[in-house]
Amino acid sequence: MFNKILKNMRLTIFVLMGAAVVSGCATRPGACELPAERALDRAFDNARAKLEGGCEAYFDSYFDQLLGIAAGDPGPANKQKFSDFLTWSADEGILSRRQAQKLYNRYFNVKFMAMEGDYNNCAQTCPRKTRVLTAMEAELTDKERGLVKVSQDPASYYRADRLFQETELVLEATCTACASR
Repeated sequence: MFNKILKNMRLTIFVLMGAAVVSGCATRPGACELPAERALDRAFDNARAKLEGGCEAYFDSYFDQLLGIAAGDPGPANKQKFSDFLTWSADEGILSRRQAQKLYNRYFNVKFMAMEGDYNNCAQTCPRKTRVLTAMEAELTDKERGLVKVSQDPASYYRADRLFQETELVLEATCTACASR
């Protein structure tokens, strides 16, 4: 009986391994590397092909590489190209719609994703103030990359920077008021 179960398990593993190969799971070393590319449109096409070919685990790396390529040819149209890529990624099930939206907003929107929670009261705000501000500062760096270096939109970046400074002041005032209670 045990030998029969073991034989069935081996057969199941063999079938699953075969299905993984047929489904395009990229297992060869280097199979998921993007080719060196300077043209952003071709780089997006290459990233889509790799993602469709089983390299979904490399999405973050591809996104970072695409940002680097776009910085070499910055322009306002790049925002739409990244929006289209993220929408495609959500449509293909690589990211959820929410993940795609958060990623786009993190790099290309004035709105801070680190501030999406409810920070209107003392109990929620003050214990997390340092963590929230640190996350916002890291996000501001990403906004500089997306808004200034990739899409040449310094006005939006400066609005985001101003929003960060204002949020810092409001949080400080809120926590000071909360502490005096």
